[in-house]
Amino acid sequence: MQDCYSSKVEKVAVYPGSFDPITWGHIDILKRSLCIFEKVIIAVNNTPSKKFLFSFDERVKMIKEVLNKEKINSRVEIKELKGLLVDFLKINNVKVVIRGLRVVSDFEYEFRMAWANKKLWKDIEMIYFFSSEKYTFLASTIVKEVANLGGDLSCFVPKYIEKYIKEKFKK
Repeated sequence: MQDCYSSKVEKVAVYPGSFDPITWGHIDILKRSLCIFEKVIIAVNNTPSKKFLFSFDERVKMIKEVLNKEKINSRVEIKELKGLLVDFLKINNVKVVIRGLRVVSDFEYEFRMAWANKKLWKDIEMIYFFSSEKYTFLASTIVKEVANLGGDLSCFVPKYIEKYIKEKFKK
């Protein structure tokens, strides 16, 4: 067991995800994590085998817009995540990962992933934020489905992100 009293306090954390697209739920977790960490690295998944609605560059552009509009850009860095998360963490000299939990099924998935990552690198620490109540239902998949069916996206994403989504689903 690691002796946390004698080790340095982590001031940087990684927030990995696809952010396809970034939602109010992601923004909420990011803002709350910045209350604890001096810096957060958003690791945008760009694994070639995964299918994304938005390209890596489009997702980064949306995240940058959020950071600017929400005035949280000075303590956040955006980086590309290709391959294993533990390799990304080692390269960036970070041991702490931020994740959000909405529902029980998230817990099951995150529990398995946490232990798999711990097997790959014993020094990794996972910090989980429970979703704010108003975002417990929210997932990028839902946003895409509602957008595809022409629904109102305002409770899912900021207005300035909605334009990107609507452009993708123009018929």
